[in-house]
Amino acid sequence: MGGPGRSLLGTIDCNAECARRCSLASRKKICLRACGTCCYRCGCVPPGTYGNKEVCPCYARMTTHGGALKCP
Repeated sequence: MGGPGRSLLGTIDCNAECARRCSLASRKKICLRACGTCCYRCGCVPPGTYGNKEVCPCYARMTTHGGALKCP
């Protein structure tokens, strides 16, 4: 398997990974909702609470309908 927050085989616990990712967010509910969508679609959440998106390219590229980056 990959390191923390990413998986090459199997699945990850998106709820736990997003709780970690969004732990310092000022708008926690919005962060958790967006992170959950990204995690379920991509199967990974970058390490840490901010940045490190290069670890999960799918997560880094996902955008909203308006073209803004979706994943926290």
